[in-house]
Amino acid sequence: MAEDGEPKGKEYVLEADAELRFEVENKNENVILTLKSGYAEIFGTELVRGKAYSFKTGAKIAVFTWQGCTLELGGECDCYIAKETPMMFYLNCHACLEQLRMKAENESDVKRGPITMIVGPSDVGKSTVCRILLNYAVRMGRTPVFVDLDVGQGAISIPGAIGALLVERPAAIGEGFSEQAPLVYNFGHTGIQKNTQLMNVLVGRLAEVVHERLQANKKANVSGVIINTCGWVKNDGYRLLKHAARAFEVDVVLVLDQEKLYNELSRDMPQFVKVVLLPKSGGVVERSKAYRAEARDDRIRHYFYGNKTPLHPHSFDVKWSDLKIYKIGAPPLPDSCMPLGMKAEDNMTKLVSVQPGPNLLHHILALSFAASPEDDIITSNIAGYICVTNVDVENQTLTVLSPQPRPLPDTVLLLCDLQFMDSH
Repeated sequence: MAEDGEPKGKEYVLEADAELRFEVENKNENVILTLKSGYAEIFGTELVRGKAYSFKTGAKIAVFTWQGCTLELGGECDCYIAKETPMMFYLNCHACLEQLRMKAENESDVKRGPITMIVGPSDVGKSTVCRILLNYAVRMGRTPVFVDLDVGQGAISIPGAIGALLVERPAAIGEGFSEQAPLVYNFGHTGIQKNTQLMNVLVGRLAEVVHERLQANKKANVSGVIINTCGWVKNDGYRLLKHAARAFEVDVVLVLDQEKLYNELSRDMPQFVKVVLLPKSGGVVERSKAYRAEARDDRIRHYFYGNKTPLHPHSFDVKWSDLKIYKIGAPPLPDSCMPLGMKAEDNMTKLVSVQPGPNLLHHILALSFAASPEDDIITSNIAGYICVTNVDVENQTLTVLSPQPRPLPDTVLLLCDLQFMDSH
């Protein structure tokens, strides 16, 4: 409730199947949204009546209502009401997936639920559709697995990683899904084109482990998997999509807003895979390079410092001599310089030792679960990330920002392309 003397927000009355869309663009602006009456949801998460939700700079929000509602919006933002939305298409997709889950549940030998992959070029709303379908599944009492193959955004961990997460409750508004015990593999770049061979290996490994986990968890097995992919859908990007579909044994492919891609996948996918073309929402906004870079920084800051609930990371020094740092992928050599029987691609999944030094400043390092280079580091999942905030050449130490207190576990560290300037 607005207190006396405090300016009230503006009221918006939405008819059934309408959507209030708003963007928070001003720096340090805080926009407050309250549901006054009726029912409404944000990307599949229901709003609690009378509760004030706050959104900061950069938020792009769509509040949808199936039955009609009254909303109050306070603060500076661009907003409008849209009466044409693709939500009915998304609800139909959810209903079809739910039927497949019920069928899987009623089979005498437990069959698995649907494995759905969402594809399309950049900025068509793939992450949002994933979120809606996951939230709807959870609201039906399901526990689907969310798989994120989009290394540019890093919805499960940080950018530069792919991962999987068991979703047991709807995403918190403004926060996303609870990130308890995610399974994460480090790719180390924010663009797949940097190392497609490595990406193929990681996707194959992630798919194996996800299938093993489904076998062990009947409820998740019936609930199925929803896979988010990146926006590179041509040439090698397209080949990567086909590889991911095979590795995860996908049953349904939802193509957002691109008929060409829909036709190619309809031609190339096995007969049993259902390929569906869906419209994108009119509320989807194209993101500039600067916006994407800022969103990546935010994601890393969120990892170390938390979002609504503040986290308190630790900062401490580590001796160079205590570190085993590697990067994956050596610069390609011409075939004529390669050892007999090796191809240039093999170099892209090779481990290269990295000497600590000033070159590590501001870089993110992944802590592998592999204890030594003899273990298969590439296909080992990772425990978490640290950031190098200072390099002391004289004393041969690094200062690191870490979610956990010292000491670092005695494992292999992997150097990422990502850099983060800690402004706290």
